[in-house]
Amino acid sequence: MNREKRTPVIAGNWKMNSGSPAEASALLGGLLEACPKAPACEVVVCPPATALALAAETLRGSAIALGAQNCHFAPSGAYTGEVSAAMLTGVGCTHVIIGHSERRQYFGETNETTGKRLAAAVVGGLCGILCVGESLEQREAGQEIETCAAQLAGGLAEIPAEALAHVMIAYEPVWAIGTGRTATAQEANRVCGQIRRLLAERYGKEAADGVRILYGGSMNEKNAAELLAQPEIDGGLIGGASLKPESFAAIIRACEAGEAKA
Repeated sequence: MNREKRTPVIAGNWKMNSGSPAEASALLGGLLEACPKAPACEVVVCPPATALALAAETLRGSAIALGAQNCHFAPSGAYTGEVSAAMLTGVGCTHVIIGHSERRQYFGETNETTGKRLAAAVVGGLCGILCVGESLEQREAGQEIETCAAQLAGGLAEIPAEALAHVMIAYEPVWAIGTGRTATAQEANRVCGQIRRLLAERYGKEAADGVRILYGGSMNEKNAAELLAQPEIDGGLIGGASLKPESFAAIIRACEAGEAKA
């Protein structure tokens, strides 16, 4: 499958921001006003759990899909503070971020638990955005591919080939998240290409060519066009810029412009 057949994706991760009704309403309203009405790329926003129900109602009938920032691997039970896939689909979510580096760093999520969460999300009817990426120390030691390989192996451990269509991969070099530092477009493309190679080794080339691989390290309206022009990068997982409607819309327009040239 050529890149032209992979629909690009721009996903916004609000993290722990704009979770009150007033804040979420203002941001969602700004996004709906600023974003193209029928974008040529897939657009997803992932607010905090407290804003999901409001977001689902606000986005109803729009071209923007709703995602969550995490999903537990159990369908129900004594898991204080967690949310299941069924709860997320019930409120209107179609996507969920799994294994974000901040979940790994601050909450002890491992490759094993990430794999369980992704499997539960896919079985539960969600499209899982599996995050992988290296720290600065791993980068400087030349271990970025080795690190991503281990995270992919754990994260995809329970995902059969027939379910791969319900998974996206987000390459997020940890040293570039929220720091303003960004991998060069060429370097980001190289690692994303290696991620696709690893997927091909596991699932075969045809299946791997269908997987959308996003870049998630401080993409913004200034660098989006160059990053999105790379052949192995199929979109972005946007953090800080997703909290600014005009910035997020500019990234979507950059994505659309790139598609128009393809």
